[in-house]
Amino acid sequence: MTAFDIPDRAVLEARQKLVLDHFRDEVAQDWDATLSTFPHPHYEVIATMTVHDGDGAVRGYYHDTRTAFPDQHHELIALRHSADAVVAEFWLLGTHLGPFGKIPATGSRFRVRMSAYFIFDADENLVCERIYFDTLSMLKQLVGGVDKKNPKNWPLLAKLVRGLLAMSGERPDPRLVNTAEPDLGQG
Repeated sequence: MTAFDIPDRAVLEARQKLVLDHFRDEVAQDWDATLSTFPHPHYEVIATMTVHDGDGAVRGYYHDTRTAFPDQHHELIALRHSADAVVAEFWLLGTHLGPFGKIPATGSRFRVRMSAYFIFDADENLVCERIYFDTLSMLKQLVGGVDKKNPKNWPLLAKLVRGLLAMSGERPDPRLVNTAEPDLGQG
């Protein structure tokens, strides 16, 4: 099989079912079922340059994101198939009711367009969910819902700025930075 060979319909349908089950189980916060879609859970969140590798790390990621956004859910836009992946476009929605990293809860709702690559190996195992989204769109919505003219909110706004500054100094995961250009056989 080459990079140009698209698997047959049965393989694509099986991948699509797995991805849709994964989405459904995430919204239901059924972490055992969600994790069962991977032989080894692995998330790469490009917007934050973080990797969550293994059962414990992924459960920690689920815990942290659902503490921040307990009602987090998806609205699917489209699914696309490639030789080794299902690409999902969706809206991610939720309400900021707990800390998001070092950013304190604002009570604001958000709706951010995202894409996720569900990558499969040669044995049709899901090996990675790689997520892309625009953090500025999300942060604008989280902070934008706070009334900045109300002096009662000024301490929260100061904490938000401190949290954003602290997070901006975090180092990216080297697995996402130290990449090699692929050999496409055109040299």
